[in-house]
Amino acid sequence: MSTTADYVGALSESTHRPLTRSDYKTLGLSALGGTLEFYDFVIYVFFATVVSKLFFPADMPDWLRMLQTFGIFAAGYLARPVGGIIIAHYGDVIGRKRMFTLSIFLMAVPTLVIGLLPTYAAIGVAAPLLLLAMRVLQGAAIGGEMPGAWVFVAEHVPANRYAFGVGALTAGITGGILLGSLMAIFINTVYTPDEVSGWAWRIPFILGGVFGLVSVYLRRYLEETPVFKELAARRTQARELPLKTVLREHRAAAC
Repeated sequence: MSTTADYVGALSESTHRPLTRSDYKTLGLSALGGTLEFYDFVIYVFFATVVSKLFFPADMPDWLRMLQTFGIFAAGYLARPVGGIIIAHYGDVIGRKRMFTLSIFLMAVPTLVIGLLPTYAAIGVAAPLLLLAMRVLQGAAIGGEMPGAWVFVAEHVPANRYAFGVGALTAGITGGILLGSLMAIFINTVYTPDEVSGWAWRIPFILGGVFGLVSVYLRRYLEETPVFKELAARRTQARELPLKTVLREHRAAAC
């Protein structure tokens, strides 16, 4: 979100102060959302073996099924830059809070859908194609969440507390990976392999989707950042996708 630095000076009177109750609420809700979003993104890999058996033909070699399963996982990473560019741009245009909330919504819904998807045995080739589409949406969401979250927190907390704020957010994000691994351990410990393959693999995705939607609701209580309010008041929000400007004015350097 490229316009932040231009107006940090306008808020200099609040750059050195202790964290307030509102700051802690912002940090808590931002970190919680990051935890749930990264949980939703990584839980797929912990159940890749089960997914490979359910979403691809039974007569396909195991190595090929796993390759395609992880190919779908990788598609999420390929979509991250696109999500980051688009969501970050509109964060500069219509507000950090709106896009910050949209990113977790775009993660929660596909996660819930994955948990409810019919398998290859039920709908054939549509099953892996739908799975791929959901992973692409998840990748775009996480690509927008990362820069959006760091900017959102950095623009809320005072300058002398940037490190703590961004560190708390990163801890929440890392906690999502830990939560995903703990959920996988729990599912594989409590349920038999047949139960996991039959239906229990869906539980982590459904829970992730539901809690993600709860996080969408909770982000309603966050305030827009002071920096964006300043930009909006001056009517100086970015109106053009930064990538478009770079390609138009600095094509040689970009290529």
